[in-house]
Amino acid sequence: MVTESMPTVVLAGALDTKAAEFAWVKALIEKQGVRTLVIDVGILGEPGFDPDVSREAVASAAGGDLDALRRGERRGEALEVMGRGLAVVARALYDEGKLDGILGMGGSGGTTVGAAGMRALPLGLPKLMVSTVASGDVRAFVGPADIVMMPSIVDVAGINRISAKVYANAATAIVGMVRGEAAPIAEERPLVAASMFGNTTPCVDQARSLIEKQGYEVLVFHATGIGGQTMESLISEGYIAACLDITTTELADEVCGGGASAGPERCLAASRAGIPAVIVPGCVDMANFGPLESVPEQYRERNLYQWAPTATLLRTNIEENRRIGEMIGAAANAAIAPVAILLPLGGLSMLDRAGGAFWDPPANAACFDAIKRGLRPDITVIELDCNINDPPFAEAAADTLVSLMRQSE
Repeated sequence: MVTESMPTVVLAGALDTKAAEFAWVKALIEKQGVRTLVIDVGILGEPGFDPDVSREAVASAAGGDLDALRRGERRGEALEVMGRGLAVVARALYDEGKLDGILGMGGSGGTTVGAAGMRALPLGLPKLMVSTVASGDVRAFVGPADIVMMPSIVDVAGINRISAKVYANAATAIVGMVRGEAAPIAEERPLVAASMFGNTTPCVDQARSLIEKQGYEVLVFHATGIGGQTMESLISEGYIAACLDITTTELADEVCGGGASAGPERCLAASRAGIPAVIVPGCVDMANFGPLESVPEQYRERNLYQWAPTATLLRTNIEENRRIGEMIGAAANAAIAPVAILLPLGGLSMLDRAGGAFWDPPANAACFDAIKRGLRPDITVIELDCNINDPPFAEAAADTLVSLMRQSE
């Protein structure tokens, strides 16, 4: 029996090709006492059962026309339109209090559309995608969102002894998520975002401890590309009160074409959001690639360090550091809240210290000079004659950020 207090799970999928599968999951969810609301994102055939939100409505929400999409020959364009439409519809349902969780199922196309809709929903809202591509690289689908990807094992094509179990697990999982309650937190403290890498862990760990002793809560993000994107997404959404951006290594990957780029606008979110920030060129001495054989040919004769069998680091050179410094300086100049830049003259990472594999003072100087060149006169630059992981640097970073936050209160 459906009651007003029941949570609602939205099911989003193509009812022209996967109606039986969605009907199966719908029944499983409702049997557990949770309401469902079905959104059809199919394009070609007719829906296998009547949805609560039609495909026409989804296409229209994105400014598209379903008939035109059907006639077109570019499948990618159709998927993009339906994904944008689903995002609009799903967000509207959430804002109206009609969406407590969302579940999608499909192959690469269905995952593209379903994940696009899920990414429009807020952090913490249950999002589950049963997908044929869930065991591969799903960064393009998940992005900075908290989407749970569940491998479908077999294709989402029919109900058999394998898929039935997967669907049952998915139904039970989404029911558990929408009914579950987060453990209460004794107090809500202002949130500080911090960026970290293996090569800056000692610094960030110490700075985090010092900041938390001052009454703040620190969220640490791994600067692997998606980590920086997630951090900046939360900043843009208003969750974060200040940013300790110690590890800006993702800029090195953007410049060098490495695997951990967070895009060309990395470092700008805090400036645009108007929150206090400390920016450090942490780990910009390295760009990230996979196994040694995956390093692009133009870098094969450069200074390379095999961090792990699956991770090779490239030491950035003078020109690359100059470009990175210009990006950091531009981000600081865009700030509308107090911002400070800290420069560790004794090295930017564990590897970049006197005698270390990446120690290269001229390259570091190129970065530092580029940061300072053209910097607004009101932006504080603090130069410390130590390595980034030495205790005095962590102390200075923490003290500076706390001071900036208190200035802004």
